Amino acid sequence: MAHGLVRRESVDTEMHRAGDSGKTLVSTKKKGYDVTRNPHLNKGMAFSLEERLHLGIHGLVPPCFVSQDVQLLRVLKNYDMKRDDLDRYVFLMGLMDRNEKLFYRLITSDVERFMPIIYTPTVGLACQQYGLTFRRPRGLFITVHDRGHVASILRNWPEKDIKAVCVTDGERILGLGDLGCHGMGIPVGKLALYTACGGMPPQQCLPVTLDVGTDNEALLNDPLYIGLKHRRVRGQAYDDLIEEFMKAVSDRYGMDCLIQFEDFANTNAFRLLNKYRNKYCTFNDDIQGTAAVAVAGLLAALRITKSKMSNHTIVFQGAGEAAMGIAELITMAMEKEGLTKEDSLKKIWMVDSKGLIVKGRDHLTHEKERFAHEHPQMKHLEDVVRELKPTAIIGVAAVAGAFSEKIIRDMASFNKRPIIFALSNPTSKAECTAEQCYTFTEGRAIFASGSPFDAVTLPDGRKFYPGQGNNAYIFPGVGLGVTACALRPITEDIFLTAAEALANLVTEKDLEEGRLYPPLNSIREVSLKLAAKIMDYAYEHKMATLRPEPADKEAHVRSISYSTDYDDFTVDSYQWPEDCTAVQSCKL
Repeated sequence: MAHGLVRRESVDTEMHRAGDSGKTLVSTKKKGYDVTRNPHLNKGMAFSLEERLHLGIHGLVPPCFVSQDVQLLRVLKNYDMKRDDLDRYVFLMGLMDRNEKLFYRLITSDVERFMPIIYTPTVGLACQQYGLTFRRPRGLFITVHDRGHVASILRNWPEKDIKAVCVTDGERILGLGDLGCHGMGIPVGKLALYTACGGMPPQQCLPVTLDVGTDNEALLNDPLYIGLKHRRVRGQAYDDLIEEFMKAVSDRYGMDCLIQFEDFANTNAFRLLNKYRNKYCTFNDDIQGTAAVAVAGLLAALRITKSKMSNHTIVFQGAGEAAMGIAELITMAMEKEGLTKEDSLKKIWMVDSKGLIVKGRDHLTHEKERFAHEHPQMKHLEDVVRELKPTAIIGVAAVAGAFSEKIIRDMASFNKRPIIFALSNPTSKAECTAEQCYTFTEGRAIFASGSPFDAVTLPDGRKFYPGQGNNAYIFPGVGLGVTACALRPITEDIFLTAAEALANLVTEKDLEEGRLYPPLNSIREVSLKLAAKIMDYAYEHKMATLRPEPADKEAHVRSISYSTDYDDFTVDSYQWPEDCTAVQSCKL
């Protein structure tokens, strides 16, 4: 049997590809409980008798042999018995801790059903209750008091071949604010989607929380809070920790290791992205991932309106990370159509907590100044919409109900097909519901949301399936494409390429049903195609460092993708010639 070494998982485990069958074979030095309690290796009752004897686990599992399909059935029956979404989240995280392959088999069996549990909106509630539901640590917790020792903490992580790190400081978790150390649920959930949606092996993913304290009074007074109980450390000490972390990750895992920033507050998010984007392989999903998925939705909407991006006037409710990222990518799309940068900026207006952003307004950040135009100050979004008559409104400020009935009806009054994106997460923070949007516009709205909404049936019988502008359409494919060709740095053009590729995967049937994105259950295939497109762009523009260049990019991506099929554990058994194994003896 021909074997080719695929990769070394750890000091104790190696994986090989069987040349004649294509199956992955695992050889491990671990025995007994070390196997059954390791989620990467555990197969439960799916271990064969030969494997049980070889691994020293015979008797440690029931005397029954079942397939993964039977295990999946058992999990589904248990899942259906859970009372609420938080219980379901805890159950699924427990499965991830016990049997990784079975966990991802479950998620990929029905992504549309399980994604809202392992990620938004349920992950927001899970983060709020993280101290209560905490069972065992996932990922690395690095604190501000560990400065000078970050590299040694990274060495404590058992996996060596890390391709993607997702890191948060917990200061702006979804639309829920400062959750401190409880924000660990976000990088854990994100990287689970890297695997479920993008096919990146979970052993190559590392979730990290940088704990610098919290300014959340409720958490500081909560005896169940699992993080540092002091106010956030800011300034030079904070910057020194980030700098040390970035260098330590790259030193240990290589400069091609992807570092994704997640849920940092606005003040740090832009600053850190600008500081590190050209030095390391890094991006910020809240800024760039959100931008790409929103622009993909807009590009798909243009097929309905039969117009160009440069024909539209867009008003944002919110002027934070997401708004700035989306706006920047929209201007790039308009420039690609031939509009100048200056003219494209004039097409975009923003409303923050103090009202319309206009020239001359006090205390505008550098990012906001770029989108400040000559106009009288206006306080309320309703007045702004009525005055500017935009063709599209995009909500990203986590202000629940911000798109009132009047705003939605006004949008419908001066647009044949108004574009209304309520992108805030979780569902409780959405600017409007899908039902409100379709009802108030009599089904003419082109709608997308950040969290999932059920299908809407109007009184005339028309049925719409709201498009969910979930970042999971973008970041797994980007991460897979970046790591598959060792791309560095990750420019805005990569995200525009991803947005265009995603929009092109939306079918006419999807558009007719109200979908601006492909069905979630096809997201694994979507991510593979996005990754291949990103690789094409990277090699064309000499940004990829992997050599030689794969002739078939999509085939290359598929070849390195994670499989939920169980691996076989090998026994390295063979025979010597009989005359060489004859027992020598003598008379004493």
